[in-house]
Amino acid sequence: MLFLLKKKGRSYGYELAAELREYALTDASIEAAALYKTLRQLEQNDCVTSEWDVTGKGPAKRVYCLTSRGEEHLAEWITVLDHVARSMTRFVRAAGKQERAAKTAEMALARSR
Repeated sequence: MLFLLKKKGRSYGYELAAELREYALTDASIEAAALYKTLRQLEQNDCVTSEWDVTGKGPAKRVYCLTSRGEEHLAEWITVLDHVARSMTRFVRAAGKQERAAKTAEMALARSR
C-alpha cells in the first residue's frame, strides 16, 4: 500500500484496493474492511495522512498521502523483501538442483535393472 501511495502521490482507498491486487504477495482477495483498517493503522503510525475531499459531486471521500515516515518504512520493507526474495531464490535453486539429482539417480537405477 505504501508503494502505491508513493507511486500515485495521493489516492482514495477504493483506488488503492483496485491496484493492490497487482502487487499482492498472494492470490487472496483483499477485504475492504481490512484495507481501511490498515490505512487507519498506517495513519496512527504517521506513515500516511488523510483528509476529506469534498470537491465534486457525491459524498466526501478520504484521500490518503504518504508521509516521510511512510517513505522510510517503505524503504525498510523493500530491504527486507529484497533479502527474502534472495533467500527464496537460493532455496528454489537448491531444491530444484536436489530434485533433478534425485530424478537422475532414479533414472540411472531404473536403467541398471
